[in-house]
Amino acid sequence: MSDFSTLRRRVLGDSSSEPSRAPSPSFTQKDGEPVTLISSSKLQKLSKNRSKRRQWLVFGLGGLFGIVLAAFFAQQNDVLNLEGLMDINLDSLLDAIPAGIVRDAKDITRHERETVNYDSFSVGLHLQSQGVKARHPVIMIPGVISTGLESWGTEEMSRQYFRKRLWGSWSMMRALVLDKASWKKHIMLDKLTGLDPPGIKLRAAQGFDAADFFITGYWIWSKILENLATLGYDPTNAFTAAYDWRLSCDKLELRDHYFTRLKAHIETGVLTSGEKVVLVSHSMGSQVLFYFLHWVEAEGHGGGGPKWVETFVDSWINISGSMLGALKGYPAVLSGEMKDTAQLNAFAVYGLEKFLAKHERVELFRATPGASSLLPMGGDAVWGNKTFAPDDQVNQTVSYGTFINFRESNSSQSPANLTVDESHAYLMDHSDIWYRDQVRRTYSYGVAHTKAEVEKNAKDPRKWMNPLETRLPLAPHLKIYCFYGVGKPTERSYWYREDRDPISKINVTIDTSLTTGEIDHGVIMGEGDGTVPLLSNGYMCAKGWRIKRYNPAGVEIKVYEMPHEPDRTSPRGGPNTGDHVDILGRASLNDLILRVAGGKGHHIEENYVSKIREYSEKVRVYEDA
Repeated sequence: MSDFSTLRRRVLGDSSSEPSRAPSPSFTQKDGEPVTLISSSKLQKLSKNRSKRRQWLVFGLGGLFGIVLAAFFAQQNDVLNLEGLMDINLDSLLDAIPAGIVRDAKDITRHERETVNYDSFSVGLHLQSQGVKARHPVIMIPGVISTGLESWGTEEMSRQYFRKRLWGSWSMMRALVLDKASWKKHIMLDKLTGLDPPGIKLRAAQGFDAADFFITGYWIWSKILENLATLGYDPTNAFTAAYDWRLSCDKLELRDHYFTRLKAHIETGVLTSGEKVVLVSHSMGSQVLFYFLHWVEAEGHGGGGPKWVETFVDSWINISGSMLGALKGYPAVLSGEMKDTAQLNAFAVYGLEKFLAKHERVELFRATPGASSLLPMGGDAVWGNKTFAPDDQVNQTVSYGTFINFRESNSSQSPANLTVDESHAYLMDHSDIWYRDQVRRTYSYGVAHTKAEVEKNAKDPRKWMNPLETRLPLAPHLKIYCFYGVGKPTERSYWYREDRDPISKINVTIDTSLTTGEIDHGVIMGEGDGTVPLLSNGYMCAKGWRIKRYNPAGVEIKVYEMPHEPDRTSPRGGPNTGDHVDILGRASLNDLILRVAGGKGHHIEENYVSKIREYSEKVRVYEDA
């Protein structure tokens, strides 16, 4: 859910036809000799030729597409009826495109491939030249956007989608645009059971294909896979543990036996290699993995016993982990909004509401229970009160501590300004009973302030996703590496108003008319990686897991922050991006992952760029008295 905005901007909004790979990072061997995989002049030439020809291609295709749309709109009296696009024969349309444009498109694709081929494996090749090679088995746990979901239903309404991805492919885009009602029925889970609706069966795609690309051209894990392969990794010693992110963790095990299978893969990896595994998780995948670390040792669940993690896991690489949630998850389930919808222009808002209205988006988000794991954890102790927040800035006019603000506080729908704790209560009070019950029986968002509470929570699965209510495993040789981006504005708080639109089916909406000071269309931005706030990415790593009740075995924690320094010419930010998703292609992140997998993680030194340690000291969670 947290990456819908990224897709909207880059897949639908960019002028480039396909995201290009970042240029080769610059490396230096010990003797000072630079390792270069492509000359800068050739890379420049490729880019220049590609840019010129892309302009002609975009111009030609844009003109042709405009003519088609103009003719189509001429017959419509209302907003575009997307069902009508079913009548357009795309093959015939391609035949009608001038041969020169088609030829240029093929040339651009070829040039893209040439650039990619020179750059794809550079990080791994450099480390290979230094003697780093595959050592530990690697198991990857992707985030929300990363795992494709494919249909296995055989009922009449599902047959047309059999084994096609309804999440994470162009099939998803086609179904969403041309068969929205059916797509929604497939994606949404049963509101009472949290499982498949009758007659519908979606399952997580498996293997590396499940997570390397979201849709054609939009890579996710592919760069990491390419670089791992240069060290000697392949399907015998690397595995992608894809999962159905719509499900809550308890339902993941109940329906798919996900954690049982993950446990078996880890044990098999150790058995066949003689080495402990390295677990690599991203975004919500880090929360799922944290749950697993409790489940696998718990009696009556994984049954591995208190030494299982110590026996089988060498390291956990936590990439951009939303350990304390993502604040943008709250407005998504409250009103079907986030920054990117709030800042659309009036025409775009009208089109979006006609296509997928706010109440439909609310229903969709609430009927995917896994998404509610992204609601903020830690309450006011972490996120602040009505006058203070740990990450407030000097001369800030409104504290981040008031998470949901109302200009007019004159009814139960628009009460006084709300902290995170109060906002959670407000959401529960203004939600359907089925959603309220679902959240309360599945998740817990508080703080355990004593060792006794933490130990008690070890037996309560509702707490297992919350690192402020449970502890790390008793595994003194386990190592945790926290790698995440910083320096990209990220949603931190909101201004709301009552929704007085007579045809609206929701009670409140972001006050998009409010733009003043640090408020932009009702949204206030803070620090983070563009999706997950800095406190969620960094607090547990920088401070929380250094509190003894949360880490009684003294597990070693290393933090490596990466500043967001995007290449403005690259639609994905280039080799130095700190964006929540695009960081997976960052050169330095790939280097760090490969070093840990190759048994060289002990050489990594911590790197702090942000003020996370300063903010963490202000969080009101303390050692036991």
